[in-house]
Amino acid sequence: MEYNPCNIVGKCWLYKWGGMPKKKPIDTLQLASGAGAKNTVLPGFPIVGIGASAGGLEALEGLFRAIPDHCGMAFVLVQHLDPGRASMLTAILQRYTKMEVVEVTDNLRVAPDHAYVIPPNRDMLIFDRTLRLNAPKQSHGHRFPIDAFFRSLAEDQAERAIGVILSGTGTDGTEGLRTIVGAPLCQHH
Repeated sequence: MEYNPCNIVGKCWLYKWGGMPKKKPIDTLQLASGAGAKNTVLPGFPIVGIGASAGGLEALEGLFRAIPDHCGMAFVLVQHLDPGRASMLTAILQRYTKMEVVEVTDNLRVAPDHAYVIPPNRDMLIFDRTLRLNAPKQSHGHRFPIDAFFRSLAEDQAERAIGVILSGTGTDGTEGLRTIVGAPLCQHH
């Protein structure tokens, strides 16, 4: 079966992007199969938190090339960005997907089939499917913005939360991903 990120929804994907996952997704729920299949989603829609280091552009390009335009999921990117420079990431990612890619503004409501990019020098959380921005309270070197976002995503979305770590050598994202994995699992009757 060809790998398609929108065919699989579950608790988390943890791998280095190289076109194909090096590990199988864990705790997954199959939502669609076969060409032209309609996605069957949990009530609401899954929100995928994506964590990447500043050097993760190639991994992001590969991921957004592979995601179907209408998969019924929202994608929220938290990347380590230079706090003093404007980011071109929104425009760059828009080249690789037909989904709308937007830089987050405070109190932005998340919608399916959209991608959201954190702006520089901001921390981001999600509450009731709404992205909230704050000025960082800690210096750039001591922040863990991916962990903070993943924890809020797990709390807000429970079984609809998905975490993806694409690149990086630090530990930011590790604890947040554990929170997503530990979120309550969906039950089927």
